[in-house]
Amino acid sequence: MLATARPAAQGAGDLPPVRGARDDAPQARARRQDDGDGPRARSRQEASGRAARARQDDDTPAGRGRTRAEAEGPAGRDRADAGEPGVHGRARQDGPQGTRRAPSQDRDPRDRATAQDRSRDRERERDRDPRGRVPQGRDPQDRGVHDRDPHDRGSQDRAAHGRSPQGRAAQGRMPQDGQERLRGRAPKDGPGGPRGGAPRRGGPSSPFGRGLGALLERAAAGRDGGGRDGGGRGGGRRPPSSRPAKPPLVLRLGSPRRRINVGLIGMTFILSIFAGRLIQMQGLDSKVYEARAADQRLQTQQIPAKRGTITDVNGHPLAVTAEAREIAIDPTVVPVPARPVVAQALAAHLGRTEQEMAAKLAQASTRYQLLARDVDPVVASRLLKAGVPGLTAKKTYRRLYPAGDLAGSLIGFVGDEGKGLGGIEATKNSLLAGRDGEQRAETGRDGQPIPMTSTQRTAPVDGRDVRLTIDRDIQWAAQRALTEQVKEAGASSGTVIVMDVRTAQIIAMANTPELDLNNWSKSPASLYVNRAAADVFEPGSTNKVITAAATLEAGVVSPDTVFQVKDNIKCADRVLRDAHPHPAEAMTFREAMAQSSNVATIMAARKIGSERLYRMLRAFGFGAAPGGGVPGAGAGLLPDYKTWSGSQSCTVAYGQGVSVTALQMASVYQTIANGGVKIDPQIVAGTTDASGRFVPSAPGRKTRVVSERTAKEIGTMLEAAVSAQGTGELAAIPGYRVAGKTGTADRYDQQLGRYDGYTASFAGFSPADAPRLVVLSVLQNPKNGHFGGQIAAPVFKDVMTFAIKSRKIPPTGSTAPAVRTRAGQ
Repeated sequence: MLATARPAAQGAGDLPPVRGARDDAPQARARRQDDGDGPRARSRQEASGRAARARQDDDTPAGRGRTRAEAEGPAGRDRADAGEPGVHGRARQDGPQGTRRAPSQDRDPRDRATAQDRSRDRERERDRDPRGRVPQGRDPQDRGVHDRDPHDRGSQDRAAHGRSPQGRAAQGRMPQDGQERLRGRAPKDGPGGPRGGAPRRGGPSSPFGRGLGALLERAAAGRDGGGRDGGGRGGGRRPPSSRPAKPPLVLRLGSPRRRINVGLIGMTFILSIFAGRLIQMQGLDSKVYEARAADQRLQTQQIPAKRGTITDVNGHPLAVTAEAREIAIDPTVVPVPARPVVAQALAAHLGRTEQEMAAKLAQASTRYQLLARDVDPVVASRLLKAGVPGLTAKKTYRRLYPAGDLAGSLIGFVGDEGKGLGGIEATKNSLLAGRDGEQRAETGRDGQPIPMTSTQRTAPVDGRDVRLTIDRDIQWAAQRALTEQVKEAGASSGTVIVMDVRTAQIIAMANTPELDLNNWSKSPASLYVNRAAADVFEPGSTNKVITAAATLEAGVVSPDTVFQVKDNIKCADRVLRDAHPHPAEAMTFREAMAQSSNVATIMAARKIGSERLYRMLRAFGFGAAPGGGVPGAGAGLLPDYKTWSGSQSCTVAYGQGVSVTALQMASVYQTIANGGVKIDPQIVAGTTDASGRFVPSAPGRKTRVVSERTAKEIGTMLEAAVSAQGTGELAAIPGYRVAGKTGTADRYDQQLGRYDGYTASFAGFSPADAPRLVVLSVLQNPKNGHFGGQIAAPVFKDVMTFAIKSRKIPPTGSTAPAVRTRAGQ
């Protein structure tokens, strides 16, 4: 931009000042006065030094350029300074119009050094003039511009950044006379310049006159940080080195457009990720997240169903369900100093030890500690009123057994999770348990229901009742009599079964020792088994009725068939003996049964062979689990007759070498008492339906095993066994006709893996002429005696007597018929 203003008053011999240039007066003139002769004197003193440096600079490309300009003379130098072409080539074109140089910040340091060298050449040229005149074409005002002190840092800095007068001139701001020369007019000071002389070279006729070119060149050099050793006459000290000053460090800033583009790309990428995730969550997977959110809010609480009741045949409860509470606590809200007091209170109410309660309260890492189940509601209410912090009570149900150990292993028990774990509780669990209900409600973070939200409630379905065939009173009598006899005989265990002859319903099934259902968790696991239905044993002589049925049914013998019986018999490689030694004697088959002769039984069994005997054993239910739904009923052990050894074909006939359960043996006598018809034993009398109405169970399957005639003949033979001539005299009941058979067998101990001890048993029915009840008693490993007629028959008598009275079964009033018990009678 060209300046348009000019000072109002100006001398005729002065050049127009450069607008904004720093004036030398008054500080600069004072310095020149202090330095002696002024700028010219100082220039003459330094002339020799600059000449020497010039000669050194001539060796550089810039120096060679100056040499060519000097070879052409003053005209060549003037052309070079004015930017005109010379004989050696084109000169620079410096000026506000048409300049070709890059900005000073981008120029090469060598170009700046060349500009400084040229400035020094001009200074040397002025110094060579002895009269101190300015060479032709040079404006005295130029010296004022270029002869600044090279060591004036303020001037150099302002020039470098365009704040000095030279810098502003280089940026296009020039004096008014320069503007007028560009317009083709002479300056207003005179037609010939400031001194009125002839026009200078490159004057008004050329916009690239010498004065303007030099001025712009100096301004450009100042902006590029011109050398301190240039031709200026500033009056400062001589620079310590002739090297050109290093250009100022210029920091180049990156392109903002590039940074903006990179930032926009990064932001677009990040926003695209968020947008994609948003589309996935609210569009593609919205249903999934909606379901998860609903699951977090929706809490399901189970409503337990009330378990059904187990009763005896008369409706007396054997297992009931009562309302209870489940007590839990949040240990984190119980203060540490108060924990001993809280533990003491909990232990006193819940029946636990203080150490156990203190250990649960010390579990500060959890917010739920179960303290007790099946707590009485009254006790739970007292605890809640005591103000124990963090204590909660949940409504549940608990299982109660009013009769304690009455038929304990038969009834079974319920575990902590409400599932049956044994006996009827396990086999009928689905029927007894019912179906739990649930309540679904939306809750907040604190577990409280959110108002005005939907709540779904499914009502629980209570379990159904189960009625057993057990008679509570007869069961109690059987357990009492058995327990007393087991204790008296020193036996390890005992079993009693009472069965209805006509229906095969089990009236009593007792075991000793028995499981206490109210303390089942403290009882040994061996008591969880219903031994009357699961434990097997070798029956001994009670099994002889099957051999008798097989021979009588085959017609090979009759009750009056006489056998010559010795007290021993050889069977394969073994010699088998009777229970009591006796001389060889004639004995009817009825007498042999009454006396329980092993030899006579083997002699009868040989008449039918092993296969027929095996088939009869299978027909009576040996080797197969009985039906009727008795929990844990076993099948016993009956090897195939083809695998029998030579002696086993004899021992099986009197009940050794074959294993049965007490339930299976009771079923054999029920078949004989029922006229030869076997009925699957029943333990469940019926259940209730959804409306609570009792539905009886279907009757047991009936199977004819032997003819009625054979069954009656065996009955008379068994009645003789209870007479004075038989081994079961202690089983006789006054006023009632009783039929039965004693049994004594070697006992196989599974833990020892060998035979050890005895099994004493007695099985019979009454009344003999019109059977109603069957009773079987078994004692394992008795120490005080071992014959069945001695220790098992009395149990039979006690239980049968009580059962007959309880069932109000009257005596028949008849007497046993006279039968032939001995040969020759």
